[in-house]
Amino acid sequence: MALVLCVQLLYCKAMIARLATLLCSLLPFLVSLSYAAELSIVKQDHAGIQVEEIATGLGITWGMTFVSSDQLLLTQRAGKIRLLDLKTLQIREIGGVPKLYRKGQGGLLDIAVGPNYADDGWIYLTYSKSLGSEAVTTLARAKLGESALVNWQDILISDSATDEVRHFGSRIAFDGQGHLFVSIGDRGERDEAQNRSNHIGTILRLNLDGSLPDDNPFIELQGAQPEIWSYGHRNPQGLLFDQSTQRLWSIEHGPRGGDEINLIRKGGNYGWPVISYGKEYWGPLSVGEGTHKEGMEQPIKQFTPSIAPGSLLLYRGQAFPKWRGNLFSGALKLTHLNRVVLSPDGKAIDEKRLFVDLKQRIRALAEDDRGWIYLSTDTGNLWRLRPKP
Repeated sequence: MALVLCVQLLYCKAMIARLATLLCSLLPFLVSLSYAAELSIVKQDHAGIQVEEIATGLGITWGMTFVSSDQLLLTQRAGKIRLLDLKTLQIREIGGVPKLYRKGQGGLLDIAVGPNYADDGWIYLTYSKSLGSEAVTTLARAKLGESALVNWQDILISDSATDEVRHFGSRIAFDGQGHLFVSIGDRGERDEAQNRSNHIGTILRLNLDGSLPDDNPFIELQGAQPEIWSYGHRNPQGLLFDQSTQRLWSIEHGPRGGDEINLIRKGGNYGWPVISYGKEYWGPLSVGEGTHKEGMEQPIKQFTPSIAPGSLLLYRGQAFPKWRGNLFSGALKLTHLNRVVLSPDGKAIDEKRLFVDLKQRIRALAEDDRGWIYLSTDTGNLWRLRPKP
């Protein structure tokens, strides 16, 4: 009898040990399920739109890009890159980021999967880089390895060095014809935005490897930087190229009013700081000479008071049919998702301010292949908009 009890006890101990081993192996999976369930709680319902908070504690997420239908790369301005798995909502850090200039508005900025990513694996980034006591906006590219970016290449260190800690820009867009565009802010030196001998206050056009296209507008103008596509910009923090209409759009910050949505034309002068709809920060005085001047472009839309735009997205998805062809921007100051309705010829004909009740500084936007919209906030949250089931 004692022998039987001893054998049964040993068997029970073995089963307990196996069960413990099994639970340990399943623990990460169970934790991820718990994490996903917690962050998938529907917070609000806006007329058939399901609004979900899917991640928290991310810091200022400046840029987002999809590397697959279920994997989203995020840049934090503080210098970190994270990969979010949208199936499990697990997040892991991606290494390989070089030393950054992290002061004021500087740091790790935009990120965008290249147009030939499936073939060549290039991911494009912008960041602020130290040059002695000054800093410049820099365009780089790299490839995604197992747990880090590899083969990092600075393909344009812009001529935008100042000791100011603001107005670095910067966003990236592709035209689908072998070129990319990148925006550079005025770097706190507003008058330089009219000086084409540097890159301050410009939108640049390059080949995908960083080389110079031979049909840029100022390539033969003596003293001008040949990468310049347009100039006279204050701080463009939204940029996109609509391949269906072959239009390049930007959105930029104005000073105390005068945020602008611009349709970017080859060689165009967008006026800053000679013309503006904004006011000086130090007093109720208009900036520059007024709002119009011959030879300078007018915005498609201006926002007064400022919404403080942080991004720009042209919605082409199927999930929200009424939004197709609309421009979306995050609003930092007025804390909403801004929607602008465009006419077929590219004029702004209506504006809506959505999700004001979130009370979040919305910065980056992304759209997945289902037409669901993702938006990041400066409080470190990531939200998802999708049709209500």
